[in-house]
Amino acid sequence: MIRSFFASAALLLISGPALAWGPLGHRLVADLAWDDMSPKARAEAQKLLKGEAEPTLAGVANWADELRNTDAALGKKTASWHYVNIAEEGCRYESNRDCRNGDCVVEAIRRQSAILADRKRSKADRLQALKFVVHFVGDVHQPLHAAFAHDKGGNTVQVNLDGRGTNLHALWDSGLLRTAGLDEAAYLQRLRAMPAPSDTSVAAPSRPQPVAWAEASCATAISPGLYPQRARIDQAYVQKWRPMAEAQLRLGGVHLATVLNDALGR
Repeated sequence: MIRSFFASAALLLISGPALAWGPLGHRLVADLAWDDMSPKARAEAQKLLKGEAEPTLAGVANWADELRNTDAALGKKTASWHYVNIAEEGCRYESNRDCRNGDCVVEAIRRQSAILADRKRSKADRLQALKFVVHFVGDVHQPLHAAFAHDKGGNTVQVNLDGRGTNLHALWDSGLLRTAGLDEAAYLQRLRAMPAPSDTSVAAPSRPQPVAWAEASCATAISPGLYPQRARIDQAYVQKWRPMAEAQLRLGGVHLATVLNDALGR
């Protein structure tokens, strides 16, 4: 089963569209968030998730990516909700410039969180909002989802990992995590054992949370060395940057719990 999972992940790296963090990463963010949710928020989430095939946060964490296969119209409509391109602007977000009509990950998180928190909305609306929030908070912590527009968040930057051609975005989605050789349970144990990461996004408390998260992710994306000098990814790159990817997952879990506690724990 584990071998099958990683074989599928490798296939995605080679031929498929880049999906933020990949299925494993999104599930890990959701699992980590569950650890930090309040009892009241957990109970409300369980009510909304009742009836799902896998009624857990991790079970719906990849739903927003799966839309392109199950609902092409909604998948196309929401495609731009997964990212925001602000690296060309010095990683400083401005809604009118960077998120026209609210179609970016920053505004999607704020909009869907409001729907989730509104007890007057239908269960179906709130469940869909929960699925979006779980996914998009994960997305905004993947550095290349808040990076450059000119290379489509690293999608046009070709690299090679372990003899397989891929691109920089996909490398950060799944490739770096795959090099650890861990399944979901083992990776979750590893991330849970990490100390709480330093939250650089609180340096500017006047910036709304999703804005600060996107700006912090962007700052990571433009860090010297994240864009490799050579196409071939060596172990030195993996050893330097995989811990950063793991720290982003850990931080994504903390922030997702914050959003869900606020929306569901009232």
